[in-house]
Amino acid sequence: MIILHEGEMTFPDEMCGMVLTGHGGLDRLAWRDDLAVPRPGPGEVLIRVGAASVNNTDVNTRTGWYSKTVRGDTASAAVGGHEPGNGVDGSWSGKPLSFPRIQGADCCGEIVAVGEGVPEARIGERVLVRTMQTRKTGGDDFEVWTFGSECDGGFAEYTKIGSQDAIAVNSKLSDVELATFPCAFSTAEGMIQRAGVGAERVLITGASGGVGSAAIQLAKRRGAHVTAVTSASKAPELKALGADETLVRDEAYPERRFDVVLDLVGGARWGDLIEALVDRCRYVTSGAIAGPIVELDLRTLYLRDLTLLGSTYQPDTIFTDLVGYIEAGEIRPVVSATYPLKDLRKAQEAFLEKGFVGKIGIEVG
Repeated sequence: MIILHEGEMTFPDEMCGMVLTGHGGLDRLAWRDDLAVPRPGPGEVLIRVGAASVNNTDVNTRTGWYSKTVRGDTASAAVGGHEPGNGVDGSWSGKPLSFPRIQGADCCGEIVAVGEGVPEARIGERVLVRTMQTRKTGGDDFEVWTFGSECDGGFAEYTKIGSQDAIAVNSKLSDVELATFPCAFSTAEGMIQRAGVGAERVLITGASGGVGSAAIQLAKRRGAHVTAVTSASKAPELKALGADETLVRDEAYPERRFDVVLDLVGGARWGDLIEALVDRCRYVTSGAIAGPIVELDLRTLYLRDLTLLGSTYQPDTIFTDLVGYIEAGEIRPVVSATYPLKDLRKAQEAFLEKGFVGKIGIEVG
Protein backbone atom coordinates (compact mmCIF):
# COMPACT_ATOMS: atom_id res chain seq x y z
CA MET A 1 0.00 0.00 0.00
CA ILE A 2 1.26 3.48 -0.92
CA ILE A 3 -0.42 6.61 0.39
CA LEU A 4 0.06 9.66 -1.83
CA HIS A 5 0.27 13.34 -0.98
CA GLU A 6 -3.14 14.96 -0.63
CA GLY A 7 -4.13 16.47 -3.96
CA GLU A 8 -1.78 14.26 -5.96
CA MET A 9 -3.33 11.32 -7.80
CA THR A 10 0.06 9.94 -8.76
CA PHE A 11 3.73 10.74 -9.13
CA PRO A 12 5.85 10.09 -12.22
CA ASP A 13 7.21 6.69 -13.15
CA GLU A 14 10.55 8.17 -14.18
CA MET A 15 12.88 10.81 -12.78
CA CYS A 16 16.16 12.56 -13.49
CA GLY A 17 19.30 11.94 -11.51
CA MET A 18 23.05 11.39 -11.51
CA VAL A 19 24.22 7.80 -11.20
CA LEU A 20 27.61 6.29 -10.41
CA THR A 21 28.27 3.53 -12.95
CA GLY A 22 31.32 2.08 -11.16
CA HIS A 23 34.44 3.02 -9.22
CA GLY A 24 36.65 5.42 -11.13
CA GLY A 25 36.96 8.96 -12.41
CA LEU A 26 34.49 11.75 -13.00
CA ASP A 27 33.46 9.99 -16.21
CA ARG A 28 31.74 7.39 -14.00
CA LEU A 29 29.08 9.98 -13.14
CA ALA A 30 26.27 9.69 -15.70
CA TRP A 31 23.15 11.86 -16.07
CA ARG A 32 19.94 9.89 -16.56
CA ASP A 33 16.39 11.07 -17.23
CA ASP A 34 14.81 7.61 -17.25
CA LEU A 35 15.44 6.42 -13.69
CA ALA A 36 12.56 4.61 -12.06
CA VAL A 37 10.94 6.56 -9.24
CA PRO A 38 11.25 4.34 -6.16
CA ARG A 39 8.12 3.12 -4.41
CA PRO A 40 8.13 3.12 -0.61
CA GLY A 41 7.76 -0.30 0.96
CA PRO A 42 6.51 -1.11 4.45
CA GLY A 43 7.95 1.32 6.98
CA GLU A 44 9.41 3.58 4.25
CA VAL A 45 8.73 7.09 2.96
CA LEU A 46 9.14 8.61 -0.49
CA ILE A 47 10.89 11.98 -0.50
CA ARG A 48 10.86 14.59 -3.24
CA VAL A 49 14.43 15.83 -3.00
CA GLY A 50 14.91 19.58 -2.80
CA ALA A 51 18.68 19.74 -2.39
CA ALA A 52 21.83 17.79 -1.60
CA SER A 53 25.50 18.75 -1.27
CA VAL A 54 28.99 17.45 -2.05
CA ASN A 55 30.99 15.45 0.50
CA ASN A 56 34.36 13.73 0.65
CA THR A 57 32.64 10.38 1.07
CA ASP A 58 30.88 10.81 -2.29
CA VAL A 59 34.24 11.36 -3.99
CA ASN A 60 36.04 8.64 -2.03
CA THR A 61 33.37 6.06 -2.85
CA ARG A 62 33.45 7.03 -6.51
CA THR A 63 37.24 6.70 -6.75
CA GLY A 64 37.49 3.51 -4.69
CA TRP A 65 39.75 5.23 -2.13
CA TYR A 66 38.35 3.13 0.73
CA SER A 67 39.98 0.02 -0.71
CA LYS A 68 42.76 -1.37 1.51
CA THR A 69 44.93 -1.49 -1.62
CA VAL A 70 44.98 2.34 -1.69
CA ARG A 71 47.60 3.92 0.54
CA GLY A 72 47.74 7.48 -0.78
CA ASP A 73 45.82 10.65 0.02
CA THR A 74 42.29 11.31 -1.19
CA ALA A 75 43.38 13.86 -3.80
CA SER A 76 45.86 11.58 -5.59
CA ALA A 77 43.25 10.03 -7.90
CA ALA A 78 40.16 12.13 -7.19
CA VAL A 79 39.67 12.95 -10.87
CA GLY A 80 40.78 9.71 -12.52
CA GLY A 81 39.95 7.25 -9.75
CA HIS A 82 41.92 4.48 -8.02
CA GLU A 83 41.98 0.87 -9.11
CA PRO A 84 40.81 -1.22 -6.14
CA GLY A 85 41.18 -4.98 -6.40
CA ASN A 86 38.27 -5.82 -8.70
CA GLY A 87 36.24 -3.13 -6.92
CA VAL A 88 35.42 -5.59 -4.16
CA ASP A 89 36.45 -3.37 -1.25
CA GLY A 90 36.10 0.06 -2.83
CA SER A 91 33.26 1.21 -0.58
CA TRP A 92 33.81 2.54 2.95
CA SER A 93 32.18 -0.58 4.41
CA GLY A 94 34.54 -2.85 2.47
CA LYS A 95 31.59 -4.57 0.80
CA PRO A 96 30.92 -4.48 -2.95
CA LEU A 97 28.50 -1.81 -4.11
CA SER A 98 25.67 -2.42 -6.54
CA PHE A 99 25.90 -0.27 -9.69
CA PRO A 100 24.45 1.94 -10.97
CA ARG A 101 24.19 3.69 -7.61
CA ILE A 102 22.58 7.05 -6.93
CA GLN A 103 25.02 8.76 -4.58
CA GLY A 104 24.44 11.81 -2.40
CA ALA A 105 25.00 11.51 1.36
CA ASP A 106 22.94 14.66 2.02
CA CYS A 107 19.25 15.21 1.42
CA CYS A 108 16.67 17.83 2.31
CA GLY A 109 13.21 17.30 0.89
CA GLU A 110 9.51 16.68 1.44
CA ILE A 111 7.73 13.42 2.15
CA VAL A 112 5.22 12.89 -0.66
CA ALA A 113 4.14 9.29 -0.06
CA VAL A 114 4.40 6.68 2.67
CA GLY A 115 4.44 2.92 2.76
CA GLU A 116 2.44 0.55 4.89
CA GLY A 117 2.78 1.15 8.62
CA VAL A 118 3.84 4.81 8.32
CA PRO A 119 1.33 7.42 9.57
CA GLU A 120 -0.30 9.35 6.74
CA ALA A 121 0.26 12.48 8.81
CA ARG A 122 3.93 12.36 7.77
CA ILE A 123 3.02 13.32 4.21
CA GLY A 124 4.03 16.93 3.59
CA GLU A 125 6.76 16.98 6.25
CA ARG A 126 9.99 18.76 5.41
CA VAL A 127 12.76 16.38 6.37
CA LEU A 128 16.49 15.81 6.57
CA VAL A 129 17.75 12.29 5.90
CA ARG A 130 20.05 10.65 8.47
CA THR A 131 23.36 10.00 6.70
CA MET A 132 24.71 7.19 8.92
CA GLN A 133 21.96 4.60 9.31
CA THR A 134 21.82 1.53 11.54
CA ARG A 135 20.45 -1.64 9.96
CA LYS A 136 19.56 -4.62 12.13
CA THR A 137 21.06 -7.90 10.89
CA GLY A 138 19.54 -10.20 13.51
CA GLY A 139 19.39 -10.25 17.28
CA ASP A 140 21.52 -7.48 18.73
CA ASP A 141 23.76 -7.34 15.64
CA PHE A 142 23.66 -4.41 13.23
CA GLU A 143 25.56 -2.85 10.39
CA VAL A 144 26.03 0.79 9.46
CA TRP A 145 24.91 2.10 6.08
CA THR A 146 25.83 5.41 4.50
CA PHE A 147 23.00 7.07 2.61
CA GLY A 148 24.14 7.22 -1.02
CA SER A 149 26.54 4.30 -0.63
CA GLU A 150 24.85 1.17 0.71
CA CYS A 151 21.52 2.50 -0.56
CA ASP A 152 20.54 5.12 -3.14
CA GLY A 153 20.93 8.70 -1.97
CA GLY A 154 20.03 12.29 -2.72
CA PHE A 155 21.42 12.88 -6.24
CA ALA A 156 18.02 12.33 -7.89
CA GLU A 157 14.57 13.91 -7.88
CA TYR A 158 13.13 11.29 -5.52
CA THR A 159 14.52 8.93 -2.92
CA LYS A 160 13.02 6.45 -0.49
CA ILE A 161 14.21 5.68 3.02
CA GLY A 162 13.06 4.11 6.25
CA SER A 163 10.65 6.40 8.05
CA GLN A 164 12.87 6.43 11.14
CA ASP A 165 15.73 7.96 9.11
CA ALA A 166 13.67 10.86 7.72
CA ILE A 167 13.76 13.47 10.49
CA ALA A 168 11.28 16.36 10.41
CA VAL A 169 12.90 19.80 10.55
CA ASN A 170 11.25 23.16 11.23
CA SER A 171 13.47 25.90 9.85
CA LYS A 172 13.37 29.02 7.69
CA LEU A 173 16.63 28.01 6.02
CA SER A 174 16.53 27.08 2.32
CA ASP A 175 16.68 23.47 1.14
CA VAL A 176 20.27 23.98 -0.03
CA GLU A 177 21.30 25.45 3.31
CA LEU A 178 19.67 22.60 5.23
CA ALA A 179 21.16 20.00 2.89
CA THR A 180 24.68 21.01 3.91
CA PHE A 181 24.11 19.82 7.49
CA PRO A 182 23.48 16.05 7.56
CA CYS A 183 26.77 14.38 6.59
CA ALA A 184 29.32 16.98 7.70
CA PHE A 185 27.68 18.12 10.90
CA SER A 186 26.63 14.65 12.07
CA THR A 187 30.19 13.42 11.44
CA ALA A 188 31.59 16.30 13.48
CA GLU A 189 29.03 15.90 16.25
CA GLY A 190 29.71 12.17 16.32
CA MET A 191 33.43 12.84 16.85
CA ILE A 192 32.71 15.44 19.52
CA GLN A 193 30.34 13.23 21.48
CA ARG A 194 32.63 10.20 21.06
CA ALA A 195 35.51 12.18 22.61
CA GLY A 196 33.30 13.80 25.23
CA VAL A 197 34.40 17.32 24.30
CA GLY A 198 33.65 20.02 26.86
CA ALA A 199 35.14 23.37 27.84
CA GLU A 200 38.62 22.26 26.79
CA ARG A 201 41.42 23.11 24.39
CA VAL A 202 40.58 21.52 21.03
CA LEU A 203 42.69 21.29 17.87
CA ILE A 204 40.80 20.74 14.58
CA THR A 205 42.61 19.72 11.39
CA GLY A 206 41.11 20.19 7.94
CA ALA A 207 39.15 22.99 9.54
CA SER A 208 38.00 24.75 6.37
CA GLY A 209 36.18 21.71 4.97
CA GLY A 210 32.62 20.68 5.62
CA VAL A 211 33.31 18.53 8.68
CA GLY A 212 36.06 20.79 10.02
CA SER A 213 34.03 23.98 9.79
CA ALA A 214 31.10 22.15 11.38
CA ALA A 215 33.36 20.95 14.19
CA ILE A 216 34.37 24.55 14.96
CA GLN A 217 30.75 25.55 15.55
CA LEU A 218 29.83 22.39 17.41
CA ALA A 219 32.87 22.49 19.71
CA LYS A 220 32.26 26.17 20.48
CA ARG A 221 28.64 25.48 21.49
CA ARG A 222 30.12 23.16 24.14
CA GLY A 223 32.42 25.86 25.46
CA ALA A 224 35.67 24.65 23.89
CA HIS A 225 38.65 26.84 23.07
CA VAL A 226 39.19 26.00 19.38
CA THR A 227 42.41 26.12 17.39
CA ALA A 228 41.80 25.52 13.67
CA VAL A 229 44.44 24.29 11.22
CA THR A 230 43.97 25.94 7.83
CA SER A 231 45.59 28.08 5.15
CA ALA A 232 46.38 31.71 5.93
CA SER A 233 43.81 32.92 3.38
CA LYS A 234 40.95 31.02 5.07
CA ALA A 235 41.83 31.96 8.65
CA PRO A 236 39.55 35.04 8.84
CA GLU A 237 36.50 33.02 7.78
CA LEU A 238 37.21 30.34 10.37
CA LYS A 239 37.57 32.94 13.11
CA ALA A 240 34.21 34.35 12.03
CA LEU A 241 32.78 30.85 12.56
CA GLY A 242 34.12 30.84 16.11
CA ALA A 243 37.72 29.61 16.00
CA ASP A 244 39.73 31.26 18.81
CA GLU A 245 43.06 30.69 17.09
CA THR A 246 44.34 29.37 13.79
CA LEU A 247 47.50 27.57 12.76
CA VAL A 248 48.81 27.73 9.20
CA ARG A 249 48.73 24.23 7.74
CA ASP A 250 52.52 23.71 7.59
CA GLU A 251 53.19 25.48 10.89
CA ALA A 252 54.60 23.42 13.78
CA TYR A 253 52.02 22.22 16.29
CA PRO A 254 52.71 23.28 19.88
CA GLU A 255 53.61 20.29 22.05
CA ARG A 256 51.50 19.16 25.03
CA ARG A 257 48.87 21.84 24.54
CA PHE A 258 45.54 20.28 23.54
CA ASP A 259 43.06 18.17 25.47
CA VAL A 260 41.38 16.88 22.32
CA VAL A 261 42.49 16.57 18.69
CA LEU A 262 39.70 16.25 16.11
CA ASP A 263 41.59 14.96 13.08
CA LEU A 264 40.33 14.68 9.51
CA VAL A 265 43.73 14.69 7.83
CA GLY A 266 46.10 11.95 9.02
CA GLY A 267 49.10 11.67 6.71
CA ALA A 268 52.77 12.34 7.31
CA ARG A 269 52.27 14.78 10.20
CA TRP A 270 50.05 12.48 12.22
CA GLY A 271 52.75 11.91 14.83
CA ASP A 272 52.96 15.67 15.43
CA LEU A 273 49.27 15.68 16.34
CA ILE A 274 49.89 13.04 18.99
CA GLU A 275 52.74 15.10 20.42
CA ALA A 276 50.38 18.09 20.57
CA LEU A 277 48.15 16.27 23.08
CA VAL A 278 48.38 16.72 26.81
CA ASP A 279 49.01 13.44 28.68
CA ARG A 280 45.89 11.39 29.45
CA CYS A 281 43.93 13.14 26.70
CA ARG A 282 42.08 12.14 23.53
CA TYR A 283 42.57 11.91 19.78
CA VAL A 284 39.59 11.13 17.50
CA THR A 285 39.54 10.68 13.74
CA SER A 286 36.90 10.41 11.06
CA GLY A 287 39.03 11.00 7.98
CA ALA A 288 42.48 10.76 6.45
CA ILE A 289 42.57 13.12 3.48
CA ALA A 290 46.38 13.42 3.63
CA GLY A 291 46.81 9.64 3.77
CA PRO A 292 45.57 6.68 5.83
CA ILE A 293 48.89 5.04 6.69
CA VAL A 294 50.61 6.45 9.80
CA GLU A 295 53.26 5.34 12.29
CA LEU A 296 52.62 5.02 16.01
CA ASP A 297 55.14 4.33 18.75
CA LEU A 298 53.11 2.24 21.19
CA ARG A 299 55.30 3.51 24.03
CA THR A 300 53.89 6.98 23.38
CA LEU A 301 50.39 5.59 23.61
CA TYR A 302 50.75 3.70 26.87
CA LEU A 303 53.35 5.74 28.72
CA ARG A 304 51.32 8.91 28.21
CA ASP A 305 47.96 7.22 28.84
CA LEU A 306 46.48 8.54 25.60
CA THR A 307 43.12 7.53 24.17
CA LEU A 308 42.84 7.05 20.39
CA LEU A 309 39.31 6.92 18.97
CA GLY A 310 37.77 6.19 15.59
CA SER A 311 34.36 7.63 14.79
CA THR A 312 31.93 6.32 12.18
CA TYR A 313 28.92 4.71 13.86
CA GLN A 314 26.46 7.26 15.22
CA PRO A 315 23.69 6.56 17.72
CA ASP A 316 20.39 7.84 16.31
CA THR A 317 20.43 10.61 18.91
CA ILE A 318 23.38 12.28 17.16
CA PHE A 319 21.17 13.30 14.24
CA THR A 320 18.16 14.31 16.28
CA ASP A 321 20.47 16.39 18.49
CA LEU A 322 21.76 18.06 15.33
CA VAL A 323 18.26 18.89 14.10
CA GLY A 324 17.58 20.40 17.52
CA TYR A 325 20.64 22.66 17.19
CA ILE A 326 19.42 23.75 13.73
CA GLU A 327 15.94 24.57 14.95
CA ALA A 328 17.34 26.49 17.93
CA GLY A 329 19.60 28.54 15.64
CA GLU A 330 22.73 27.37 17.47
CA ILE A 331 24.60 26.43 14.28
CA ARG A 332 24.52 27.88 10.80
CA PRO A 333 25.20 26.58 7.30
CA VAL A 334 28.31 27.63 5.40
CA VAL A 335 27.51 27.44 1.68
CA SER A 336 30.32 28.57 -0.58
CA ALA A 337 28.64 27.82 -3.92
CA THR A 338 25.60 26.09 -5.40
CA TYR A 339 25.29 23.99 -8.57
CA PRO A 340 22.33 22.31 -10.27
CA LEU A 341 22.37 18.52 -10.00
CA LYS A 342 23.04 18.14 -13.72
CA ASP A 343 26.38 19.96 -13.15
CA LEU A 344 27.52 17.57 -10.40
CA ARG A 345 30.79 16.87 -12.22
CA LYS A 346 31.60 20.59 -12.22
CA ALA A 347 30.62 20.78 -8.56
CA GLN A 348 33.00 17.94 -7.69
CA GLU A 349 35.79 19.57 -9.71
CA ALA A 350 35.28 22.77 -7.70
CA PHE A 351 35.16 20.72 -4.51
CA LEU A 352 38.49 19.08 -5.34
CA GLU A 353 40.21 22.44 -5.79
CA LYS A 354 39.64 23.09 -2.04
CA GLY A 355 39.51 26.84 -2.59
CA PHE A 356 36.51 27.40 -0.34
CA VAL A 357 35.27 27.17 3.25
CA GLY A 358 32.31 24.98 4.19
CA LYS A 359 30.13 23.17 1.68
CA ILE A 360 29.09 23.15 -1.97
CA GLY A 361 25.32 22.82 -2.34
CA ILE A 362 23.44 20.93 -5.05
CA GLU A 363 20.01 22.11 -6.20
CA VAL A 364 17.78 19.16 -7.10
CA GLY A 365 14.11 20.12 -6.89
